[in-house]
Amino acid sequence: MPAQIFGYLGLAVLVLLVLILVVSNIQVVQQSRAYVVERLGAYSATWGVGLHLKIPFIERVVKKVSLKEQVADFDPQPVITKDNVTMQIDTVIYFQITDPKLYTYGVEHPMNAIENLTATTLRNIIGDMELDQSLTSRDVINAKMRSILDEATDPWGIKVNRVELKNILPPKEIQNAMEKQMKAERERRESILQAEGTKQSQILVAEGEKQSAVLRAEAEREAAILKAEGEAEAIRKVQQALADSIKMLNEANPNDQVVKIKALEAYEKAADGQATKIIIPSEIQSLAGLAAGFKGLLADDGKA
Repeated sequence: MPAQIFGYLGLAVLVLLVLILVVSNIQVVQQSRAYVVERLGAYSATWGVGLHLKIPFIERVVKKVSLKEQVADFDPQPVITKDNVTMQIDTVIYFQITDPKLYTYGVEHPMNAIENLTATTLRNIIGDMELDQSLTSRDVINAKMRSILDEATDPWGIKVNRVELKNILPPKEIQNAMEKQMKAERERRESILQAEGTKQSQILVAEGEKQSAVLRAEAEREAAILKAEGEAEAIRKVQQALADSIKMLNEANPNDQVVKIKALEAYEKAADGQATKIIIPSEIQSLAGLAAGFKGLLADDGKA
């Protein structure tokens, strides 16, 4: 009886061990990940997303690979430009593992390999450029490095999507010289802006004076025209009145005596002016005496 109990107990332990062994060899591959599996030391398969069962003691997972885009930020590297200026440049690489098998077996320590390849590529590119060109050609440098690194890492199952120069640090004396140059450039632009402002101000003042003079001339011309038109209108009205009086006189059919009296009145008006000598015809002189006598009689009647 005890032997039978020990037999059952041993069987239960064995079943439990088998169950634990099976459960421990169940692998669940998550999204955006891949497992590289070897069987008896040789590459067997690459597991994708899902549930997988590993054969105990025969298969093993040698590498778990992330298929997401990754970022590698490398320390600054010393580089020398074409004009012998030493700079410190650090780079950032955005890459993605496209073939887990090649990534596992293609190169030992892939990240160290990428870092060293990035440093040498950067030195080669910067070495063909002068300082000013290297500072203003980041896009060109990035494009060249991405192309070279992407081609070089293909056998490693890595795709380089983008390369960025994070910082470019020239020597301290070069930085001081560049700051002085930038300060001088800003002062030059400020002087130009001030000169342009003064110029525009003077132009506006001159334009204002010009427009003011034009307006004054226009006003004087309009005033002269209005004055001349007024004088012409006055003369026209005087002439019209004279013409109307002559017309009325003609329509009344005056006799010779009335015409002579009108002529006498005209001479009287002329005498009131600035004339110093007036010659009166003889027929008007007799009429003037008659008119004077008639006025005298009227005066005497008024006194009586």
